[in-house]
Amino acid sequence: MGPFADWRGCVLGILAVVAIAGCGAGSGPPGSSVFALDARGNALRAGVGLGRVLTTKDGGQIFGFAIDQNGNDGILASSQDASRPGTFKVSVETFDQNTGRILKSFARSTNERDSYGVDGIFAGDVALVTHYIVPKGSIFALRKYETVSPVTAGKFTGKWTPPIKDVDVLETADNQTTNTSVAFAIELKHQDRPDLIVSNVGANSFGMTIHLDARSFSLGNGPQLAQYTGANQAILAYSPDGGAVGGAPPVNAIVNLSTGKIVQFDGFNNGYFHAGYVNGLAVDPNAGVAATDTELNAQVEFYDLKKKRGIAAVQLPCTGPTDQSNSGAGITVDPINKLFLVTDPLYCGGSAGSALVVYDEAGNFVEAITGFKFAIAEPPVAIDPGKRMGWAFGPGFNQLQQFFY
Repeated sequence: MGPFADWRGCVLGILAVVAIAGCGAGSGPPGSSVFALDARGNALRAGVGLGRVLTTKDGGQIFGFAIDQNGNDGILASSQDASRPGTFKVSVETFDQNTGRILKSFARSTNERDSYGVDGIFAGDVALVTHYIVPKGSIFALRKYETVSPVTAGKFTGKWTPPIKDVDVLETADNQTTNTSVAFAIELKHQDRPDLIVSNVGANSFGMTIHLDARSFSLGNGPQLAQYTGANQAILAYSPDGGAVGGAPPVNAIVNLSTGKIVQFDGFNNGYFHAGYVNGLAVDPNAGVAATDTELNAQVEFYDLKKKRGIAAVQLPCTGPTDQSNSGAGITVDPINKLFLVTDPLYCGGSAGSALVVYDEAGNFVEAITGFKFAIAEPPVAIDPGKRMGWAFGPGFNQLQQFFY
């Protein structure tokens, strides 16, 4: 982590420039960082690199977070194993995405049977939060879904009540533009049967519930979810044989959210061991370009969903097609600037820590931002495309890292 990971003590208005080590000579592209502060101490994008570090108010580990792409607010869920009597063990906190300052802490509880997880922010600055409640005498949590509308309210304002009982929401598609959102969930009392739930989260109203084929979209096949809002479609990418070495190609499934009809086409299956699991997926909601990354070959793949065919498959920097340990993880799309941001936990073999590797929609390398500390299965980062700024997990379990790209 560079010396400017935390802005405390910096002089307002000073422009700080710090170089972050890359892969080494000839082994791949380096990252760099340039930062500035405005008169109020807000971090401004003056270049590419890391910004502030946010630490939870109660010191708990972060279980999900999101930021508003049309404002300055963010939300996170925090939980900890606190032995000191009276210490809050769980809470939900809102924060300022520009400064990293915690604004409000609510839903605080010392009950070890309560916990929360943030599922996302949707159109209208509506956050969805899962409330896990473990009944006495049981080890299995019940799930209630709370909304914070708007996030700036700093408190729960409503409920989200899926049409199927006892569902566990595992993924939500990134969509803050339209009121038609989609969630991937499993039915806990029906052998984890997978579903897509179409909903206006803020209005607690629902469209179709699409029951998916458990043989294809089971958790063992690692389905990843995104949304192509311009065509009213959900996109699912998965491995049809559980990511087997030398196995079948990944599959891209296009789901019509009005009819439930599914059309599928095979993805790239490159490399000596083939592609394996799909680790991440993102879709430009307007252009219909998708990006995935795969486990066994350290590649990032780009697809034209309109034509149902591949555009390009590229290696992550410093990797070859057998570098399983250096594969990418979560992917985020910036539809304004036409970019995909890939989390790379072991950038260039780990010589530069972790990185965000940025590509354009044709698969061309744009930049690598180093200095992160990602986990192997790192989820997608959260970005505000208008600011070309975002937040990621780390460097500690109770922290988030700001960055500019």
